[in-house]
Amino acid sequence: MTMVGAGRQGFARRFVLLASVFVVAACGLVYELVAGAVSSYLMGDAVTQFSLVIGVFLCAMGVGSYLARFVQRDLLHRFIEIEIWIGLIGGGSSIAIFAVSAFLPGILEAFFYTLCGIIGTLVGMEIPILVRIVHHDVDVESALSNVLALDYLGALAGSILFPLAVLPVLGLSRASVVFGVLNLAVALAGIRLVQRRRRALIGRWVVAAALLLALLGVAGRLVGALEDLLYQDSVVFATSTRHQRIVVTRWRDDVRLYLNGHLQFCSIDEPRYHESLVIPAMEAAGRPASVLILGGGDGLALREVLKYPSVSSVTLVDIDAEMVRIARTRPEFLRLNKGSLSDPRVQTIYRDAMKFLEESRAFFDVIVCDLPDPNSETLAKLYSTAFYALCARRLSERGVLVTQATSPFFARDAFWCIHDTIAAAVRSGAGAPRPLEPRPYHVNVPSFGEWGFVMAARWPIDPESIRPSVETRFLTADLVATLFAFGKDLLPASKVVPNRLDDPTLFRYYQLGWLYYN
Repeated sequence: MTMVGAGRQGFARRFVLLASVFVVAACGLVYELVAGAVSSYLMGDAVTQFSLVIGVFLCAMGVGSYLARFVQRDLLHRFIEIEIWIGLIGGGSSIAIFAVSAFLPGILEAFFYTLCGIIGTLVGMEIPILVRIVHHDVDVESALSNVLALDYLGALAGSILFPLAVLPVLGLSRASVVFGVLNLAVALAGIRLVQRRRRALIGRWVVAAALLLALLGVAGRLVGALEDLLYQDSVVFATSTRHQRIVVTRWRDDVRLYLNGHLQFCSIDEPRYHESLVIPAMEAAGRPASVLILGGGDGLALREVLKYPSVSSVTLVDIDAEMVRIARTRPEFLRLNKGSLSDPRVQTIYRDAMKFLEESRAFFDVIVCDLPDPNSETLAKLYSTAFYALCARRLSERGVLVTQATSPFFARDAFWCIHDTIAAAVRSGAGAPRPLEPRPYHVNVPSFGEWGFVMAARWPIDPESIRPSVETRFLTADLVATLFAFGKDLLPASKVVPNRLDDPTLFRYYQLGWLYYN
């Protein structure tokens, strides 16, 4: 071989190896993100789950880096074998987790973190071995700087692609399979550089590729079947967005919406919840013209707001555009929300509720907070003193704020924490709006149990004066006042601390309350 040919061959070898660094770094990060998303969906509490996943992955990668020192011979062969195993195990990881959650839920956590440890260990072995392979062609300083630079760039690419393209387009189940295929592509590129004992590597690669491609073809249907086992009723629609996992189930006329595994409504009794959330506040506000709904992307709270002829404009702020699109187009939702999301009086904004309040300069006669339960530190910020202070600044002088406030029975301290947080949100002083006076109330929703709400205004709200003036399926004039009466087992059990951004006490109250009953 001529010197020129040898030089070209060496350049091609270095290019393949360095390109492999970029790809395997992106794949490793995506496996980590998929694991965090799946665990938060199946086991709840996204902050805790992502923290644990990152910790387990980093620890396992450290173990893998240490174990790589014992790989002394046939480095390229060993790297290719590792890529085949990562592709196979990482590619099938999300489907395996769904399967265990459906058939063996008792061992889900142990299986999940063991799987994370195995993938993390294999990923941790990649870079040290690649550095030593590249070192055969260049000095150690160049090998380290090139490999580490591309490793960080690949991780950046994976972190950008995951929320913007991978999750919305592929979904959780297919995302891991596709990136497993990418690991196999790296292995195939490495096989082409091997001069001996290629047949055994090719045989393993073919088996792994066949399994992953077969899995890719059935991933969506397989996860759908597994989700049918996870839920009481048949899954009629499921998708993963940048923000959450959306699942819609149906049994006869009973349609249910789940977000990240948590029930949001049951069509049989949802009027009890949505009428109780919206109508008392609308009636207390007099003749409201402008209404703000934070959350409520299913359009059901909006349906109740639009019953009032005085309403001229509604701003609905939901972080997930896909949730709104589903509720605006799918027949299961249209039957329930009466096409409310397509009403010309409605403006839909896809934004974090707190960011919207910080940036808005509009005033509203009613603000409805139809937000998920504070089951994570992230969601707890939407029930903080800072959040309610922003709400108060956006209320008109006779405006009314109302929020769902979890169960006063199952999470009693959490419910009263929300009440006290609203009371503590606005401090009197020069230039500040008058403090809000909260009025708690509750209703029995069979799907949820006893459920609580808190209504607030700058003036004392008289429950006796609230009478529904629109058509309802549940509320009556005599019933409204009784919603504000609490039995002894629902009254505050102990003194609670208001929920603040820097100290999410509400999340802890919520966890302790539901943990006791679950």
